[in-house]
Parts: sequence; structure tokens; C-alpha cells
Amino acid sequence: MANTHLTRTQSNTGSETKGTFSAWIKRSKLGGLQKIFTSYQGNSEFFVIDFQSSNKLQLNLQFGGSDSLLLLTTKVFRDTSAWYHIVITIDSTDSTQADRVKLYVNGVRETAFDTNTNTISSSLNMRINSSSQNPFIGSFSGSSEYFDGVMTHIHWVDGTAYQASTFGSTDSTTGEWKINTSPSVTYGTNGFFILKDGNSVTDQSGQSNNLTVGGGTLTKTEDNPSNVFATLNPLDNFYANHTFSKGNNSITTPTSTYSYNTSTLAASAGKFYYEVKVVTLAVDTTIGIAGNTSTGTTYWLGVSGNVYGYSYTQAGSIYNNGSAVATGYATYTAGDIISIAFDLTNNKFYSGKNGTWNNSANPSSGTGGISITAASSTTMGAYSPAVGEWSGDAGAYDINFGNGYFGTTAVSSAGSNASGIGIFEYDVPTGYTALSTKGLNL
Repeated sequence: MANTHLTRTQSNTGSETKGTFSAWIKRSKLGGLQKIFTSYQGNSEFFVIDFQSSNKLQLNLQFGGSDSLLLLTTKVFRDTSAWYHIVITIDSTDSTQADRVKLYVNGVRETAFDTNTNTISSSLNMRINSSSQNPFIGSFSGSSEYFDGVMTHIHWVDGTAYQASTFGSTDSTTGEWKINTSPSVTYGTNGFFILKDGNSVTDQSGQSNNLTVGGGTLTKTEDNPSNVFATLNPLDNFYANHTFSKGNNSITTPTSTYSYNTSTLAASAGKFYYEVKVVTLAVDTTIGIAGNTSTGTTYWLGVSGNVYGYSYTQAGSIYNNGSAVATGYATYTAGDIISIAFDLTNNKFYSGKNGTWNNSANPSSGTGGISITAASSTTMGAYSPAVGEWSGDAGAYDINFGNGYFGTTAVSSAGSNASGIGIFEYDVPTGYTALSTKGLNL
């Protein structure tokens, strides 16, 4: 949602003492001020929840320039591969001052705070549902401090203070906190429910309190709390120093380093598929898989003695451990879509361009692939998708891990055979799937 926000103009006043906010969010970029939700009347009167530059969560209720509530968590939130469920329960009529605003993350109430200021008086008019207090999702007031990541199942409740257990529950088998996609909720005058199973901002609560998109593009994603998809990993970027965007599904490479990025998920077994669209070609682009992370600014995927890296270069070669192990494959340039399939059951690597597999390969039947080291013998004990270059040119790449988009552009004609998991431009080989939590457990 970077540089995008959602809002609506409230023409009616509801409860100004009770309310609930619930949303599932996945971060893309760390650091900086990033607003999740703001109920805003002016620069001196607002209720806001955000990530601070320290990557800690903060709740702030301010009147006339003074803080009635300022809670800054001790806990940090730096996992860009995880969905966080955030619930704020508001009830200024509660007899216990500390319980008048409660914060839950993944079903657990946060009680450890670096800053804990709470002067909320009994039955304080918090103006959260005032006709002049408009809600903003993803920015402070529509012009700054944008949230960078993805969100889904956003609920705002007017007049009732619900607990986190209304919107989620603990899975009896895994012990993980899971989403309740259809909670029983009374939304009240200004309540709404948006981004349910898609990118629609049409209110699903029955109250017709639709929101609008303010600037930017709201892009649908298959990534969700029940099935987490791989993205490029911004925490594995020390040497590569690439620039991430579009939910960490796009990168731009600099001219000063010759390295690669891995993804947030890796696999030790199974068969997986992903696609890369070349936006701007760098000479000696490398697209493939890595069994270890980069260890230097000139540690090239498959090229610089990278034993556990396999890359398909734009010159039409497959490199591993510093040598070309296959040549004469299709060359590629800007605008081309690269297909990568890796079979960790039979230890094979496949590459293709614009829907045609190199070497007349057929990943479905296991023919024509490059033999790779077993995942168990790699540094990571697993393989991850990897993208980079080794020439020092500036390149740009959009990766489709199964969300059905290259950047913000949907695939032109979705292929088939993804086992119901993932949307791709081309047909997924039989038996292969997207690299996602469900895909890992097939």
C-alpha cells in the first residue's frame, strides 16, 4: 500500500466511547513512520496506530496537542514474511483505566511497553466516531507516513468493544493464530468491513460505509493469513543493496554491487515454480535458485564459485560453481518472462522463456533438466528463488511468486495446473506449485 491510502468522509456521529479495529497486515518495508489506522480531525486531535522507525507498534490518542494515550511496545515487528493480526479494543467506560484501550497482536494482549502514558478519564469522549473525525487506513491524513505492505480483512466497529477472539482463534493442531473470515459483529453507525478476499473497498458489513482509494494503486494479492506466499527478502540485502518495491515482489539492482537476493521462503523438498519479468535488463542478469545467501558484493549467483547457486543468464547459459554447465539456451531481454522450476525430489533445475522450456525440457515428466546438489547438502539445507546480476549494471525485475501480478500489472492470461495455489502467466508443470506455506505442505 505504499503511497496509497483508504478513507471515507463520516457524515454521522456514532459512539465516541466504544469501538474496535481489527486488521491482518504483512509488512514489506521496515523502518520509518508507517501509519496503519488513523481517526483524524486535525494535527492536534487524532487516534492513531502505527509502526515507529524502531519497528515497534505505537498507539497515540491526542487532544489539543496533549497525549491522553501513548503506548509504545517493547516488542519489535520485523518479520516481513509473517502476517500480524492487530486488534485495538476501545472502551472509555471501562472501570479500569488500563483496560480502556487494549492492544492485541495475534490474539495476545500486549502488556510490555517502553512508553506507557494513559490519562483516559472515565467515559472520555474520544471522538473516534465523530462526524468530523474521518478514518484513514495506510496513512496519517492522506498525504504522509504511508504503510508499506499488504492488508486484508479490515474491520472498524462503532459502538462495541470486541476482543481479539472475535476475529481469530488458535488452531488446535498447529497452535497458530488463524483468521475468522466471517465474524459475528454488530458494526454500528460508522462501522465497515473491507478488503475481504480481494482488493474491494466496498463495505461488506451491510452498513454501506464504502471507502475510497486515495492515490496509487490497490493491487490484489493471493498472499493471505491462511496461505503465506514467498516474496523477496529485504533482510537478506546487506551485500546486494537492491531496492525493493511492490510488496517486495520487485527489485532494482544498483551499479555498485554484483550480487543476488533470495526469498522469504525456501524449500527442502517438493516441486516449485515461479516467474520473473525483465523490466530493465542488466548485462549478465542471473535468475534461478540459491542454496546459500550472498556473502559478498561480488558473490554472483552460480558464477563466482557459488557451489549451491544455479542461474539462467540473459546470454542463454546456466551457471553453477563458476562455470557454464549448459549453453545455447534462449537469450532474453527486457519484456521477456522467465520461468523457473526446481524439483527437489529428483534434484533438477529447469528454465524457460515466454512459455517455452529450454533444452526441450518437460518438468512434468522430468526430462531435460539440469542436475543440482540435493537440498540437504546445501549451506541452508534448502533452496530459495534468487534474482540478481554480475555486471554492475542497473536492472529491474518483477517477480511473480503466484500472486498473478508482475508489479501492479496482472498476468495477461493465467496459465493452469498450479494445484489451486498461485496464479501464473504460463502453465505450471504438473506436480509443481507456488512457493507458499500451503505449497510447502502439499
